[in-house]
Amino acid sequence: MPTVDVIGIDGQKVGEVALADEVFASRIHVPAMHQVVVAYLAAQRQGTHSTKTRGEVRGGGRKPWRQKHTGRARQGSIRSPLWIKGGVAHGPKPRSYDQKVNKKVRRLAMRSALSLKLKENKLLLVEGIESLSYKTKDMRAFLANVNAQDKPLMVIHESMPSVYMASQNIPGMKVLHVDGINVYEILNHEHLILTKDAAQRLEEVYSA
Repeated sequence: MPTVDVIGIDGQKVGEVALADEVFASRIHVPAMHQVVVAYLAAQRQGTHSTKTRGEVRGGGRKPWRQKHTGRARQGSIRSPLWIKGGVAHGPKPRSYDQKVNKKVRRLAMRSALSLKLKENKLLLVEGIESLSYKTKDMRAFLANVNAQDKPLMVIHESMPSVYMASQNIPGMKVLHVDGINVYEILNHEHLILTKDAAQRLEEVYSA
């Protein structure tokens, strides 16, 4: 059972927490993480792209010229895909890009991502972050104290307006509620900062 230091907003150690092996020290399954990330990115696509086929383009109902004896190739409509301003052959139509991923794979991917961050020493537990002011400079000072200035992801367990405000102008930083955490955001950020209660919530959800 891995033990992780709990850091205060001043960057000093205020305690220790033993994390669950099955969540933070499990086997890292790269294919599961890849599948979940691909599905996540696919779900972000709107799928609203659309083109008109020859039957949907306005006009072209009359044969442009007679079939024979003109010296030109036979044509049935000026809205053929071969013509300028004609329809599009096999063009995109509105569709959903959602991919189905089994629940077990999603849970395996989340455990793998959390375990990877802990293994790389990129996972931090923080306490008292809600007492931080709204000022960006205070958030920058905290990140400097814990050596996590490079693209951090902070996961909180409750609404903390001051944390959201203080982090808005820091490039690469993102703040998420623990219920909205996902594998893509964990892997896409360099450092993972969890509040103590958020870590306990993850253990409750992903230990079973």
